[in-house]
Amino acid sequence: MIRQFIRISLPATLIVTLAACQPNGEDAVENAMKEVNVIDESNLNDVMLTIADPNEAVTYFERAVRSDPSRIDLLRGLGKSLIRAARASEALPIWKAVVEHPEATLEDKISYVDALIRNNEWDMAEEILNSIPPTFETYDRYRLEAMVADSNEDWKRADSFYEIAAGLTTKPAGVYNNWGFSKLTRGDFTGAEKKFWEALRHDPNLFTAKNNLVLARGAQRNYELPVIRMSQVERAQLLYTLALAAVKQGDVTMAKTLLREAIDTHPQHFEAAVRSLQALEENVSN
Repeated sequence: MIRQFIRISLPATLIVTLAACQPNGEDAVENAMKEVNVIDESNLNDVMLTIADPNEAVTYFERAVRSDPSRIDLLRGLGKSLIRAARASEALPIWKAVVEHPEATLEDKISYVDALIRNNEWDMAEEILNSIPPTFETYDRYRLEAMVADSNEDWKRADSFYEIAAGLTTKPAGVYNNWGFSKLTRGDFTGAEKKFWEALRHDPNLFTAKNNLVLARGAQRNYELPVIRMSQVERAQLLYTLALAAVKQGDVTMAKTLLREAIDTHPQHFEAAVRSLQALEENVSN
């Protein structure tokens, strides 16, 4: 009789135990919704960091950080969004909070350095970079190292870092453009021109490289537009840049010719070129 009781009670106990391990219907739905919400939030965060309007992204991440200020991924999102929105001064304390977070990474320090440089805090940027182990070799690290070397006018180190950075990315146009601008500020106009050509070889649509190339040529009194891909509006703007370079060289007659061509080329009213031409003509008449 005892054996029979045991044989019957054991399955009953197992049933009770199994029932306790399984969530009821409401718990199952809630757990499933939490998983879906995590996925949705992750996707939304990615959207906000890439294709969303930068200021809308800032608003989104500000709200998220207020709800959960301990989450480093939300702080990163806010810092990146503020940089995208050209609000670097506001991004600085956010990135400082990120690097002080217990889950901070070396990549976070690099982002902090970027924010510091955008706020012209070069000494602090250099100090943070020096605290990062040399074994941490990334494109962004060397890009920023080059910029800091530029600020110190340490041209040899700058050239070395620009070269390394260019080799660590599949899209080096921006690096070559920055490298060219570095040479432009040194007065190495020929070297600058070569770097801008290299930038355009990698990205023929990079207008800043086109504009800088024209500046480098104008500094050598070469007032012919380079043979590069350009729209009608870009052509007018590049002619305007050449004209300003001519003024700087003291070639006023050439500058006026270039300004007139820029005005005629632009498909709309080119106010800046018109004002510059008027100013030149008034100065000559006076």
